[in-house]
Amino acid sequence: MKKTLIVIISLISVFYFISCETSNEPAQGLEDEIYVMADSTEYSELLVVLDSTFEKIIYTPQPEKLFTLFRFSPNQLERYKNKKNILIVAPLNSESLTSRFIHSSVDSAAINKIVQQQDFIIKKDNLWARNQLVMILTAPTIGELEYKILNNKDNLLYAFQKASDKRLEESLYNSRYEQEPLEGKLLKEYGWLIYVQADFKLAIDAPKDNFVWLRRSPGSDMERWIFIHWIDNASPAYLNEDSVRAIRNRMTKKYYRTTDDSAYVVIASDYYTSNAVNFHGRYAIFTQGLWELNIKGMGGPFINYTFFDEKTNRLYMLDGSLYAPKYYKRNLIQQMDVLLQSFLTESQVSKEKREELINAAKDYKKE
Repeated sequence: MKKTLIVIISLISVFYFISCETSNEPAQGLEDEIYVMADSTEYSELLVVLDSTFEKIIYTPQPEKLFTLFRFSPNQLERYKNKKNILIVAPLNSESLTSRFIHSSVDSAAINKIVQQQDFIIKKDNLWARNQLVMILTAPTIGELEYKILNNKDNLLYAFQKASDKRLEESLYNSRYEQEPLEGKLLKEYGWLIYVQADFKLAIDAPKDNFVWLRRSPGSDMERWIFIHWIDNASPAYLNEDSVRAIRNRMTKKYYRTTDDSAYVVIASDYYTSNAVNFHGRYAIFTQGLWELNIKGMGGPFINYTFFDEKTNRLYMLDGSLYAPKYYKRNLIQQMDVLLQSFLTESQVSKEKREELINAAKDYKKE
């Protein structure tokens, strides 16, 4: 009787939550946390595939997880429904509370698609809080659910990464902390725009080499570096892993050097990955790995986007690096990634924004 009562209360809560309008309160929690509503037995059966999908390891050079999973039961929903990232996982054919939750909260048309193997993912944005992603994963049986998660792991991870990037973008791109005079200078002189936070400094401006270095907190234990390099009259043929590695090493050998000029930065051989991505509608090579000094002794993670712009026949390389040996770096890398994604060529900047920034450039003062 007691168990039946819990189920009834749970299902009543489901209808209440689904029918309510989205809260204006922002979602809570850390960006790298995913809260999983699942029954303990079913969660145990799916744990290996869920871990391999969402708790993917990156090396900074220490191993760090992209996301960390935390399970909760359906009768704890009230406590966790305001979290940023929520995953609801159960097969349709079980009598678990989570399975009943899914049956009660998903319409019959969607359930039929799942039964007919046409779908297994249901996404709900801003369901119980603002800037929240809730994702339901289900299939007729737990075996089929495990198989579908395994075969869609990249897309599932990407969905949570993009939702997190969007939230981070809103917090990072703040006009109060934006260096519009510097942005205007770069747009006017070089024909491109990147969001520059207030605490970044223009460390190197080398027009002869088409190279700009923006640096944050030099000499501290949490440095962040961004460089933009471009090659005029280039060719899409440069868009390959070997060219990206060669170009980056060439530029860091010249400009990323120790103060006594005795050593320089190179790409480390370990944990180097490269793959094709879409960067604002352009084919790009995304590279992630570790940098180190050619004499060893220090290093850290970097990310890099390289793409060809057909309108200007330019090859652009956007690169972000970290030196933060005492800190957990997963979230710092994500912040760097979101900043790099603010990059626009001049043709992508609205006329109003361009005029605003070019006018602001008059107030730029070299420090």
